[in-house]
Amino acid sequence: MVATDGDLRLAHLHRFASWLDDGVRLPGTRVRIGLDPVIGLVPGLGDVAGAMLSAVILVEAIRRGVSRFTLGRIAWNIAVDALLGAVPLIGDAFDFVWKANLKNIALVERHVAVPATARRADRLFVSLLIGSLFVLCVALMVAGVLLTSWLLRAIASIR
Repeated sequence: MVATDGDLRLAHLHRFASWLDDGVRLPGTRVRIGLDPVIGLVPGLGDVAGAMLSAVILVEAIRRGVSRFTLGRIAWNIAVDALLGAVPLIGDAFDFVWKANLKNIALVERHVAVPATARRADRLFVSLLIGSLFVLCVALMVAGVLLTSWLLRAIASIR
């Protein structure tokens, strides 16, 4: 069987994701670390550079015609990696564990293997994500109203 250009590109991309997330085994342990968490140690620019490198997988997913839902999941993984990775110390530990690039290449490979199943699973994920964000927004609104009410009562009792 002859490998197509798309197959080779996907294999290279998988190797790229692996180097970013778990390319090197720490000596004497089973722990693997990639370049992304190491680059992320550079304050400010490290997480931006990591997100830009991660975007290579997103671009390939777009080239392959991956569904918008899958593209949304890939973008979500990159955003979570970049935003939480930017938090000093905690973000560095998060980068070490999250491995967004391996998650994203798995999403692309899943789409290539079984596009209909991948699309259905991604719709469910996006629906749950939107629902969760809606619940979070309602909770924040309620908390804001309760906090404002409490502050107004506290100010009124001082007078």
